[in-house]
Amino acid sequence: MTLMNDTQTTNAETELILDVMDRARTEVAKVIIGQSDVVDQCLIAIFTNSHVLVEGVPGVGKTLLVKTLAHVLGCDFSRIQFTPDLMPADITGTHVFDMRNNSFSLIKGPVFTTFLLADEINRAPAKTQSALLQAMQERTVTIDRDTHTLSPDFTVFATQNPIEFDGTYPLPEAQKDRFLLKISVDQPSRDEELSLATRMLGNDSPEQVLASGAVKPVLKGETLSKLRSCLQSILIKDDLVSYIVDLVRKTRTHPSVMTGAGPRATQALVLSARAMAALSGRAFVIPDDIKFMVPRVLEHRMILRPEYEIEGLTVNEVVGAILRDVAVPR
Repeated sequence: MTLMNDTQTTNAETELILDVMDRARTEVAKVIIGQSDVVDQCLIAIFTNSHVLVEGVPGVGKTLLVKTLAHVLGCDFSRIQFTPDLMPADITGTHVFDMRNNSFSLIKGPVFTTFLLADEINRAPAKTQSALLQAMQERTVTIDRDTHTLSPDFTVFATQNPIEFDGTYPLPEAQKDRFLLKISVDQPSRDEELSLATRMLGNDSPEQVLASGAVKPVLKGETLSKLRSCLQSILIKDDLVSYIVDLVRKTRTHPSVMTGAGPRATQALVLSARAMAALSGRAFVIPDDIKFMVPRVLEHRMILRPEYEIEGLTVNEVVGAILRDVAVPR
């Protein structure tokens, strides 16, 4: 009898989170044309309370996507355009002297939000990028020795342009490791681009649709934390946990890898595999959930040896080889 009740609870919780994700997908699709995999991966990061590194050429809708997700999930949204002269205080905020009250008052920076779009994050030097480290890890910000708490749902969506490196600064490895996923946003297909061009001829361009109120929120911001706990009911068997550990550890011993993924990658795979299962309407994780998430979780956490990079080997090719080498549980 207890087993039946536990099963019913798990199914109910899975159905609840799947219902919310499906409605979120539907509302986002009113604005974002195509990119269904990208939307799903963003939802996985949001529902695991994690951060995302988004890579794509200009004009593929990265900013609009994050703004739409914030609206649909009932969350606040802020955007920072990273530039070489951006200072840490421009992100976190600073104290300003108020002549009328003869005292200092805090002017909060854009980091005090729920969804933060860090646009072209690699255009700012490491000192400025590091202003986000505490916020991403602890969801707090220290300003002039005073620590301020951010939203428990604080999520960073950091974008990078994969083809333009002049005037950019590589992200510190410690910062990259704090992103659950690296998501690649590809160019739209011909049909998707044709649909976008047609919509631009009328009054239903993506930006106008979002501004018109046609896109309805499916959650209130405070509900997100409660819904996120439903993922804990997704079953992941011990042999699949061992499979995840073996995959991550293999990145540290592969001959072409100079620096493999750390324990945070193991945690990321467990979390994201559970979310992927829920997104697929299942109350349990299967190996395919893990295989799908592995490239997204590991790519930005691995550094190849220079001699292999010179030969044209890519991180994704190494990840594919690791997936083939590590035995899948039966």
